[in-house]
Amino acid sequence: MKKIVLIICVGIFSFTKAQSNFEKGMDKAFELWQSDKVDEAVNLFERIANAEKDNWLPHYYIAQINSLKSWNEKNETVLKVQLDKAQEHLNTAMSLSKNNPELLVMQGQIYTNWVAFDGSTYGMKYAAKITELYNKAYSIDATNPRVAMCKADWAMGSARYFGQDTKPFCEQVVASIAMFDSYKPESEYHPNWGRKRAEQVVKECKE
Repeated sequence: MKKIVLIICVGIFSFTKAQSNFEKGMDKAFELWQSDKVDEAVNLFERIANAEKDNWLPHYYIAQINSLKSWNEKNETVLKVQLDKAQEHLNTAMSLSKNNPELLVMQGQIYTNWVAFDGSTYGMKYAAKITELYNKAYSIDATNPRVAMCKADWAMGSARYFGQDTKPFCEQVVASIAMFDSYKPESEYHPNWGRKRAEQVVKECKE
């Protein structure tokens, strides 16, 4: 009996230790990111991903960082390296977590990076796919503020491009801010971004 209890306790301790290592690693990676040590943060997220084979979160953040780095990139060769890396890790995350609205939103963001870089080349290729991704994410979880905000933000940009009324989409972004107020991520390491972008969009709507 003592042997069984010992085995159970060792198992619990091992699990706790593994979780603790994950949390310490994620905390450090976020700290590096916030300190603008982006490459170091990516390297640490990669080490965490290698240690946590079944966890989609470190792959998600590698994809997000490379997507964010690409917004103002003017060199297509550099852009491709960054977005290829983002796509590679997002693909891995998607294989670990099926029909995850957070990952669908990130896919939409990566495709939008391409469109923002060269709309005439990549708009035709990705525009419909981006709309489809946000619609799918919304059908899975309409209460997710990132889903609601990004879906409306993308639709607003499309409406503006075609000279259509953007007011309905402005209202949807306003509604998403209230969703950010009530939203509780699954853990402190799950995605929780987007409110600042929503506020920026609302401000632009009023100008």
